[in-house]
Amino acid sequence: MSDTAAPLKETVGRYGVWSVGLRSEDPSRRGAIAEAAAELQELGYGTAWLGGSSAPGHAAPLLEATSTLAVGTSIQSIWQHDAEASAAGYAELEAAHPGRFVLGIGVSHAKLAEQYRRPYSALVAYLDQLDAAKVPAERRVLAALGPRTLELSRDRAAGAIPYLVTAEHTAQAREILGEGPLLAPELKIVLDEDPDRARATARGYLAMYLQLPNYTNNFLRLGFTEDDLRDGGSDRLIDAVYAWGDDNRIRARLEEFRSAGADHLALQLVTGTTDPDDLPREGWRRLASLLD
Repeated sequence: MSDTAAPLKETVGRYGVWSVGLRSEDPSRRGAIAEAAAELQELGYGTAWLGGSSAPGHAAPLLEATSTLAVGTSIQSIWQHDAEASAAGYAELEAAHPGRFVLGIGVSHAKLAEQYRRPYSALVAYLDQLDAAKVPAERRVLAALGPRTLELSRDRAAGAIPYLVTAEHTAQAREILGEGPLLAPELKIVLDEDPDRARATARGYLAMYLQLPNYTNNFLRLGFTEDDLRDGGSDRLIDAVYAWGDDNRIRARLEEFRSAGADHLALQLVTGTTDPDDLPREGWRRLASLLD
C-alpha cells in the first residue's frame, strides 16, 4: 500500500454507487463511463462499485477520469480471475492511483462457476496467494454473508461488502466484525412512491437472485420462510432488502442500515431496465440529494 493511502473507511466515504453499467469491456463505452464517474465524484459519492465479476482492469477508466473517487470490484469471482492476475492488476492500479482501488472478492455461486467446490477453503487459499503477492489485507474486502466468511473478512481483509442483505444482517455482521473493519453492504433503491409499482420493479429484479442458494439460505437464516422466496419475493422480503418510496422513506431506510452498523452503503438503483449497460445518471443525481 502507498504510504499516503488513507484508511479504507475514509477512502470509500459514507456512500457509493453500485452499478453493472460502470463495468464494460467495450472500448466504445469508455467515454460514457468516464463521464459518469466524473459526475459521481462531483455529486459527492465516495466510491464506484463495479457490479458483476469485475477485475482491476475494469476500474482503470474510472480512476483515470477522476481524482478522489475510489473504485472497487463487487465482486471479483475467485473462480473467474486467478490470484496472480488479480495481484498484478492491483499493483498496476496502486502505482498509478495510490490508495484508490479496492479489491472486492468473493466465491460467487455454484450455478455460475463450474469449478465451484469447497468455496470457503478456496477463498482462504486465494487470500494466501494474495498475501504471497503482497496485496495488502487493508486494501481488499470480501463479499461475506455467513458467519465464517464474515470472520474471515475481519481476520484476513479490511472488512466485508455483503450483497443483498437486510438491516438485521448488517447488525449481525457488525457484531462479528467488531468496530474496526469496514462494513459496506449493498442496498437496492427504487425511486418510486407508488407501493405496487415500486414493489413490482423490485420483484422483477430480485427474482434472478432468488435462484441462488447462497442468498436464499442467508434469508432463511434471517427468519424468512420459503413462502417469502417465491414469485420474486414477498412484500416482507422486498421491503427488507430494498429502499423505495418518497424521499423521507428512502432516507429512513438508509439511516436504518447505518444505525445497524454500516460504515458505507453501496447504493444500487433499480429502474426496471433490462439493459446491463444502463447508467441511470439522473437517478444518481436525485439520490445524491438525499444523502447526508
